[in-house]
Amino acid sequence: GIKWRVLGVLFAFFPVVNIIILLRMVRLADSEYKVECRLAELDRSRAGDRICATKYPVLMVHGVFFRDLRLFNYWGRIPEELEKNGAKIFYGSQQSADSVAGCAGELKAKIDEIVAKEHCEKVNIIAHSKGGLDSRYAISLLGAGDKVASLTTVNTPHRGCQFADYLMSKAPDGLKEQLASKYNAALKKLGDTNPDFIAAVTDLTASSCSEFNRKCPDVPGVYYQSVGSRSVSASGGRFPLNLSYHLVKYFDGPNDGLVSVDAMKWGDSFRMIEPEGRRGVTHADVIDLNRENIKGFDVREFYVGLVNDLKNKGF
Repeated sequence: GIKWRVLGVLFAFFPVVNIIILLRMVRLADSEYKVECRLAELDRSRAGDRICATKYPVLMVHGVFFRDLRLFNYWGRIPEELEKNGAKIFYGSQQSADSVAGCAGELKAKIDEIVAKEHCEKVNIIAHSKGGLDSRYAISLLGAGDKVASLTTVNTPHRGCQFADYLMSKAPDGLKEQLASKYNAALKKLGDTNPDFIAAVTDLTASSCSEFNRKCPDVPGVYYQSVGSRSVSASGGRFPLNLSYHLVKYFDGPNDGLVSVDAMKWGDSFRMIEPEGRRGVTHADVIDLNRENIKGFDVREFYVGLVNDLKNKGF
């Protein structure tokens, strides 16, 4: 995992502490090595099967406050594993912070670009968090439905976040404007051309999502499915999800650190990730953001199964 590598650098010259961290890193490295060996052997055994070679390419759509960066993949080790098994992967590359409508426009253009470039009729979308709302908007309201075979949303707040309603209604306007200004400045450095923190957060409120669902019906002919997970406790998540877990639980119930389980459900089927143990799978874990192996949940193999299922359905 990334965390222990960072700690190793920070405490390299602190006696005793550095030894403790080093021993932990050695155990972690040994565990990771065994996992990689097992996965490499599995990939060799099925290399000729191309189990992720779907009829249509896969478009992976990121969530809010992140971008598709060349040096740090939002989806962790997942895309590489899918490609090893035959998948053709593209990325949404929409703004990290903008309204759903704004991001949807960018996704519509990206879908058109992929279809033209690859000479394919459609794409399969796998979208995380707000990216699922962006994708639904593009499909339902911008005419992308005839170029989308399937939409798989992962931990998407389809019914919004009650805690976001509370924060947006109670926080003083001055504080919101100050926070938005700082976020927008930082997001511009990430590559956003015109970030809008307030618009992005507002579109994630339960009240906004209720209106969104009313005006954004599913399009016949597109296969919709959803995936969800949850944290078992605050200690299972990394910062800042360990801090937000209790707030979200108070307003929305069982959650992944940001999104309630109930809000994640959408489409023809819903698949819940619930490995045994006291950790659970957080909003970040489900996209392998921390590159961390979780006992009972092989995130890369989960997505291989997901895409293989799309292939078997003829998508």
